[in-house]
Amino acid sequence: MRLTFCLFLLPVLLWSQTPAKPALNITHLTGDFYIYTTYNDYKGEAVPSNSLYVLTDAGAILLDTPWDTAQCQPLLDSIRARHGKEVVFCLSTHFHADRTAGIDHFKARGIRTYASCLTLDWCRKEGEPLPQYCFAKDTTFSIGKLDFETFYPGAGHAPDNIVVWFPKEKILYGGCFVKSLESTGLGNLSHAYPAEWAKSVKKVQRKYRKPRHIIPGHYGWQGNGLRHTAKLLKKHHPKQQ
Repeated sequence: MRLTFCLFLLPVLLWSQTPAKPALNITHLTGDFYIYTTYNDYKGEAVPSNSLYVLTDAGAILLDTPWDTAQCQPLLDSIRARHGKEVVFCLSTHFHADRTAGIDHFKARGIRTYASCLTLDWCRKEGEPLPQYCFAKDTTFSIGKLDFETFYPGAGHAPDNIVVWFPKEKILYGGCFVKSLESTGLGNLSHAYPAEWAKSVKKVQRKYRKPRHIIPGHYGWQGNGLRHTAKLLKKHHPKQQ
């Protein structure tokens, strides 16, 4: 009787188990640059969201926050354990939650949080966490001997999306403005401007020629995501080119 009872329960126990959502992944890009990826549910699928951290003499800087806020502290702990660095700065590249969800966690731990003033306005309008500081125009930052610049090319994936350029390393962090080569569509278009997006991509291509790495907001970062984004826009919105 005991054996029969166990065999009967086994399918029920297996049925009740659900796959765990992936957690935090950290991938070395080059030099002091690391891509960290967190996951969240989008239309029933666990979607990866790429962000970046860079090690400097003054501490680590982040571009964008984890999408999954449960990974904010594990990220800080991982950077401290792996590199002996504290995170001192975080810049969000537009107002959506996959770029801003962790702002309050970071502010509470004394990390300076930045965004463009346009992004700050959209965060306020949409009820997203508010960064502490904003900049009204394209800005060059120098932190711990690392120089990088922001560029607002115009509306695209969102009305406020910016890209970030590291001139010495020729790394372009595109965030959700840039689509991965794995992408067959344009993703979340809830605040997108497809006609402007195509024009904005051309501005970035003209300004930053021959980047060594282009980092999109989601999925893999191999190849030229800017060129692929332009192709997707031409395919899905040909009349707006």
